[in-house]
Amino acid sequence: MNSQLLIGYTARDTFLNRLSGSTKLIGFVALSIIGMVTYDTRFLLGVLLISLILFHFSKIKYHEVAFVLQVIVAFAILNLVMVYVFAPSYGITIYGTHHMILGSPDHYFNLSWEQLFYEFNLLLKYIFAVPLALIFLMTTNPSEFAASLNKIGVSYRISYSVAIALRYIPDVQNDYRTISLAQQARGYEISRKAKLMTRAKGAIQIIMPLILSSLDRIEIISQAMELRRFGHNKKRTWYMAQPFKRNDYLALIIIVLIVLVGIALFKVNGGRFWNPFE
Repeated sequence: MNSQLLIGYTARDTFLNRLSGSTKLIGFVALSIIGMVTYDTRFLLGVLLISLILFHFSKIKYHEVAFVLQVIVAFAILNLVMVYVFAPSYGITIYGTHHMILGSPDHYFNLSWEQLFYEFNLLLKYIFAVPLALIFLMTTNPSEFAASLNKIGVSYRISYSVAIALRYIPDVQNDYRTISLAQQARGYEISRKAKLMTRAKGAIQIIMPLILSSLDRIEIISQAMELRRFGHNKKRTWYMAQPFKRNDYLALIIIVLIVLVGIALFKVNGGRFWNPFE
């Protein structure tokens, strides 16, 4: 459980680790945007397949991210259930047909193949972005990523802020684990054996010290950067600057092609939705 809570950069000998941080950021943002905009199931399945293949080659082990994946799956299922509860006929409205499984279109609560298909597309949207996000977080050196951002025109102040955020994700998770163990030693039961309200009270006992320790860390870093006159000059040098290489350009070309395919499907489908019920 402890190892599952730690999500951050890990040095590995993979081609994904060797790619520039800017390349991975551009790919993650571009694929996420086009994937969230489109409802073409064929395209979403293709992007999901690509993301799973990349996740395999990243050599990230399941046990390293199991806890995070379980939380994401739980929230995704909850969201799908809420979508159905508040709009059980939305799929019928979108696709313009009704192939009923239970009930009739006149009833508020009914179940149609159109609704299931719509929610399946939502599920694909949730799933495909998760491997990409994990790859980005766990294969990108924060310092090299900040240098790459600055190289493509982002202010070094913003670049350094992003690098600090990425660098301290494992530290915050370590603090959470330490505080959690300390609170359990004091008698606060937050394991699965405890009741829901007991676990909620225990979580509050963890969150408040975590917030305070994070604020202390922010204050220390801010003072150290101010003493070193950070931000005084318009430019700065980077210790871990990494130039774009052949693989970076190749990856960017592939990303552009995937995005163009997604945009082309808008015209083919006459909109964002692919309708197999026509």
